[in-house]
Amino acid sequence: MIPVFTGAGFRVIAPDLFGFGRSDKPTEDAVYTFDFHRDALKALIGELDLKNITLVCQDWGGLLGLTLPMEMAQRFTRLLVMNTTLGTGDAPLSAGFLGWRKWAAEHPDMEVGKLLGRACPHLAADERAAYDAPFPDVRYKAGVRRFPQLVPDRPNAPGAEISRAARDWWSSQWTGTSFMAIGMQDPVLGAPVMQALRRHIRGCPAALEVAEAGHFTPEWGGPIAAKALAHFLSY
Repeated sequence: MIPVFTGAGFRVIAPDLFGFGRSDKPTEDAVYTFDFHRDALKALIGELDLKNITLVCQDWGGLLGLTLPMEMAQRFTRLLVMNTTLGTGDAPLSAGFLGWRKWAAEHPDMEVGKLLGRACPHLAADERAAYDAPFPDVRYKAGVRRFPQLVPDRPNAPGAEISRAARDWWSSQWTGTSFMAIGMQDPVLGAPVMQALRRHIRGCPAALEVAEAGHFTPEWGGPIAAKALAHFLSY
């Protein structure tokens, strides 16, 4: 997606969350909390003094990112949202997600590249290897292990209250331009979840349904980015 955005003249900032990519990787599981990740994103936005932000988010990028604009609404103007949700804790988690959470808990040394390759069969061997590269051994996978367990699953879970506030804000106060794309092969955060989210995003148009895309929608994202840009620039 990044070359499409930069080719159109936009600045792109793609932060690694702590524990992923080239970021620092604390080895203690307890370090990784909803607020730890969210506060890091808030600090990044403040440190770089970002303005006129188009929030592009998927999965945890949405669980965390969608809670940010309500606290700094003057900085955000557009939203491109893909296969994610808000962790409000007031609705049961899907059977598909609970199955993934259980599997992740039972496989603390999960093979990241193999998982991405299975979900994104068009990835080449070197691309799958790039997903493995940040994790030389199990010690560095604390952030990976923790994420499935951090999704709020009850009203008083960490992150749930602020996610409910964000849901209300998107429904009533968001005034920016939105674009939604759905990877239709996603068994966890697919069309039903995304259509429910769309109802809470004020002014969000009908979603772009990407028939062949799975959960990791950005891996199919070049055409999505181009269509989102065309939509944004038409306003």
